[in-house]
Amino acid sequence: MATKEVKVLGSWPSPYAMRPRIALNLKSLTYEYIEEKLWEGKSELLLQSNPVYKKIPVLIHGDNKPICESLIIVQYIDEAWSSGPSILPSDPCERAVARFWAAYLDDKWFPAVKSIGVAKGEEAKKAAIAQVEEGLALMEEAYDKCSKGKGYFGGDEVGYLDIAFGSFLGWLRVTEKFNAMKLLDEGKTPGLVKWADRFCSHAAVKDVMPDTDKLAEFGKFVIAKIRAAGAAAEMH
Repeated sequence: MATKEVKVLGSWPSPYAMRPRIALNLKSLTYEYIEEKLWEGKSELLLQSNPVYKKIPVLIHGDNKPICESLIIVQYIDEAWSSGPSILPSDPCERAVARFWAAYLDDKWFPAVKSIGVAKGEEAKKAAIAQVEEGLALMEEAYDKCSKGKGYFGGDEVGYLDIAFGSFLGWLRVTEKFNAMKLLDEGKTPGLVKWADRFCSHAAVKDVMPDTDKLAEFGKFVIAKIRAAGAAAEMH
């Protein structure tokens, strides 16, 4: 399987597009990264590669069919290139636990983070913040159990749950910046604070983690578009 045949369709602000790139970097694989400027329209390659969801990321591996959905892509990379370090835990129970928390982060926790920025009124914002903080407390406990005293959820090395959670750290920092507060707090989540620093400085991560200020500027653009769309809907 020649690595030169690997392409990733992504978009720099997307936490989901970070995931396959981190996984490929962990496996020391070379790949072509193709930037999709989604706010300007979707490319023909993206629409052909992911006709069901029409979303990034997409992994194209040689003559194989394109692989879609970020966590499925990470699992595919782990199985297709078994020679590098394992990304998913080898123990079936630990693997199930990692998948459970990854699904929780995608389905419950990150939507709450996003809702802070577009909340209407202080009460709605407070409720969203409380949900995010509750989730971080759960993840602190999960980190303690999964890491077994080591540096990452995956143990000695970045693993599946590290990738799933760590990809959201850029947007978590932007949310903290916009609201002048600390969500990852040394007093409440000391393990996660140290883990986050360790994760972001990892060789497989640091070059794909977007700059907080650049991400914040993009965040302002996104929030303005959402609010404008909401205002337009209310006028009909």
